[in-house]
Amino acid sequence: MTATRFEVKADPAMWAGLDMDVARFDKARQMLAEAYSTMYLAQSGRPEKMAYFDNMISGIFESRIREMLEVKKAGKPVVGTFCVYIPEEIVVAAGGVCVGLCGGSPGSIPDAEKILPRNICPMVKSAYGFKAGRICPYFQAVDFVYGETTCDAKKKTWEILDRLVPTYVMEIPQMKRERDRTLWLNEVHDFKAQVEEVSGRAIAAEDLAAAIRVINDKRRALQRLSRLRAADPAPISGKDALLIEQIAFYDEPVRFAAKVNELCDELEQRVRAKTGVAAQGAPRVMVAGTPMALPNWKVHNLLEAAGAVVVNEESCIGSRYFKDLIDENRAGLERQLEALTDRYMQIDCSCFTPNDERIDQVLQEYRDSGAQGILHYSLQFCHTYNIEEIRIREACEKEGIPYLSIETDYSPEDVGQLQTRIEAFLEQVSD
Repeated sequence: MTATRFEVKADPAMWAGLDMDVARFDKARQMLAEAYSTMYLAQSGRPEKMAYFDNMISGIFESRIREMLEVKKAGKPVVGTFCVYIPEEIVVAAGGVCVGLCGGSPGSIPDAEKILPRNICPMVKSAYGFKAGRICPYFQAVDFVYGETTCDAKKKTWEILDRLVPTYVMEIPQMKRERDRTLWLNEVHDFKAQVEEVSGRAIAAEDLAAAIRVINDKRRALQRLSRLRAADPAPISGKDALLIEQIAFYDEPVRFAAKVNELCDELEQRVRAKTGVAAQGAPRVMVAGTPMALPNWKVHNLLEAAGAVVVNEESCIGSRYFKDLIDENRAGLERQLEALTDRYMQIDCSCFTPNDERIDQVLQEYRDSGAQGILHYSLQFCHTYNIEEIRIREACEKEGIPYLSIETDYSPEDVGQLQTRIEAFLEQVSD
């Protein structure tokens, strides 16, 4: 199928008002449009309801930014985030917006490497470079950014980032004992106070209860999408599902949940009709590991170009973000904050030790998704995931699961090598 010409909309006047490097950013906008046309619109048999998500990408630097600026103009907080540990329910309870700022592009890394070491995580460098180079309207629009201490590269970068944009850091516990839960509950209380200070209003119990339902509904919609991907033939490509998971960190949550559910209605029809994006029996791969921030579509594109279909993402962009819900039946602000804390303590990030829950979760998702092999994806210099990969590999060997581990960055330099390794892996999956 020939790629359709795609436009990522521009608003130079608004960007200039945000003190962006407009000329440079406009080139990045055009490159995104070209990549999206090639990787996404060239796919065959896409569900019709993907049109909304295409439009979301088309307006990602224009209409969505205007929506955020309207929220900010109304005196409500706009918070940039880097991690699924952000208690976004608190921001939503204050009428605000949470937006993901993780970097998934190599274009901003040279800006970061003028300050930061080269031998750290490309996601951290990409994110910092977006702000340092003034080439991300989301970074320019936020009131403050939320940092966390899930890795050494991040927590030290936040000290440098704070020179460019107000950066609030939360201490993430590294174990899951009762004393660690107490630490996290205290951090949640402090974050609530920070959001209230920025917004100029106290968060009431009814505000938080409503926000918990909103974000739970977003997670329920993503859970529904995840379940439907288990069908064979797969009713949606892994690339499209990854795109939706990435957009979850940008879009307005009520609208997003509604659109995901509309898509799922269509996917249910496709499952009943056995209409798939790949032939029944195509190799089914689960991707586990580090997050794939927008527009990092590299691995999914290689897998599906080689004839596989990606049926699950065990990552912070994927299931780690939406697999757990918050108890909606707690009454009173303090009990709601405790329920929120309990839910976030279930996240099985590789920063935790021990982290047996993640090993079990990977195997459970493998079975639930109907996958036939696991590709573990690690970003270069991501020490926690690179080391934890040893335990994932051992678990897969014990279970007889076809397995491939790759470590890469955002550049295209290793695409040929990865393609060769992926094709050999898919032969193993198909045997």
